[in-house]
Amino acid sequence: MRVLGVDPGTVSMGYGLIEENGQQLRMLDCGVLSAPTRKPPPERLYELYLGLLDILADSQPQEIAIEEPFVAQNIRSALAIGRAQAVAMLAATNKGIPIYTYPPAKVKQMVTNYGGSSKGQVQHMVCLQLGLAQSSPPSDATDALAIALCHLRERQLATVLARGNRQP
Repeated sequence: MRVLGVDPGTVSMGYGLIEENGQQLRMLDCGVLSAPTRKPPPERLYELYLGLLDILADSQPQEIAIEEPFVAQNIRSALAIGRAQAVAMLAATNKGIPIYTYPPAKVKQMVTNYGGSSKGQVQHMVCLQLGLAQSSPPSDATDALAIALCHLRERQLATVLARGNRQP
């Protein structure tokens, strides 16, 4: 199973591709798509959309996991991130890829076992779980990898629960 995690943003959009093979997890790709801040928001979103389409075409994920905006901090930034989330959803829909969304606290809970973890704690656990050097990926890419890990953990949990419900 190949899952692409996306950390949406209107200037920088993190992405991380993880492949699960049995109990083995392997990071295949990660990075950050960037759009110039001097461009108007619609043009930046379009640029991010085109970049994400290229990544989807190259990486061929079977599912995509996208982080939901965190609304409590700043309504304006949550709306902007919601637009970037919509761009990621549109790109995935364009390629026929199933979409799953997760709130930030759920991602942190699934990756670090604590929903209030700091960015540094999430980055540390992602690197630990995927066998990456602590300083290798940029934080937006690490966040995207965390979202992909969260989705894979959710799938594993659903499988275990489904098996448990079938037993007499």
